Amino acid sequence: MTSVDETTPSSTSSSSEVIDVTVHPLVLLSAADHYHRVARGTRKRAVGVLLGSSSRGRVDATNSFAVPFEEDSKNSEVFYLDHNFLENMLAMFRKVHVKERVVGFYSTGPQIRPNDLRIHSLVSRFVPAGTVTPPVFVIIDVRPNRESIPTTAYRVVEEVDSNVPSAGEGGGSVAEVRKSFAHVPSLIGAMEAEEVGVEHLLRDINDPTVSTVANLVKAKLSGLSTLTEKLVEMKDYLTAVSEGKMKPNSEIIANMQAIVNLLPNLNVEELVRSMLVKNNDMHMVIYLSALIRCVIALHDLVLNKIAYNDEVGDGFGEIDGKKVKSDADAGEEKKDEK
Repeated sequence: MTSVDETTPSSTSSSSEVIDVTVHPLVLLSAADHYHRVARGTRKRAVGVLLGSSSRGRVDATNSFAVPFEEDSKNSEVFYLDHNFLENMLAMFRKVHVKERVVGFYSTGPQIRPNDLRIHSLVSRFVPAGTVTPPVFVIIDVRPNRESIPTTAYRVVEEVDSNVPSAGEGGGSVAEVRKSFAHVPSLIGAMEAEEVGVEHLLRDINDPTVSTVANLVKAKLSGLSTLTEKLVEMKDYLTAVSEGKMKPNSEIIANMQAIVNLLPNLNVEELVRSMLVKNNDMHMVIYLSALIRCVIALHDLVLNKIAYNDEVGDGFGEIDGKKVKSDADAGEEKKDEK
């Protein structure tokens, strides 16, 4: 679902509009490593440059590198970005891969900061001349408890705000062009070589003691929790629009209407009956499976008991016989001694 920042009016489309942003696994690994090296356990964030390609509004971020970055927590207008380091890294990357160019920058967020627009303007200087697609801003959330995909992409839009008060004596308001971030869809994509590498990494990360059923249940719970977050976000947006706190966006409302139209009508009697029959069939299979497993376990227990008795015996007759025999032997030894 496409959305815009809450503090901005609706944006207008242009020929250089970004359709979506695809982030590759190497970018995620680099950003996570960058964060754990410089900002783990603090309130700082890590900032880096995204490299890749773009075609017809689709941005493909295949690589990235970290950039020395500092910002003042008390004064949001004070920050430091090493330009010389950025230029040297770009020159070295061009020697390795000529086709990779600057497509934007990333931040570990997890929210948009006041300096992000200024960082975007600085990174835009390193975009090759003649590039149609503007640079993008991607927030990579490195928190381990995040259920949905860890990337959120934005593009910069220019809008005219006519509610800016005039500085003259007559008062009134004047029109002013303002820049703001607008949300664009983000995807996680990988090439064949990257998929093989990710599979090898997951072999060491996955816990072999966890069963497949537990993984499936965990995935279902994760999906349901993510769906709940999205529905709450939609509800909050519609509430803010109805109360006049936000301006309505026809594109967002149209997407919501399309989502609602795709939902099934649960008030149809035939659908309710089919769902109940399906549910009962699934529970019957589970019940029969539990009974069969219980019977098989009891059968194996009985077989083990029979095998044990065949090898050891009941233990009473043989012990008594051995005791009687040992008493007789002891009596004969006493007679011999006399």
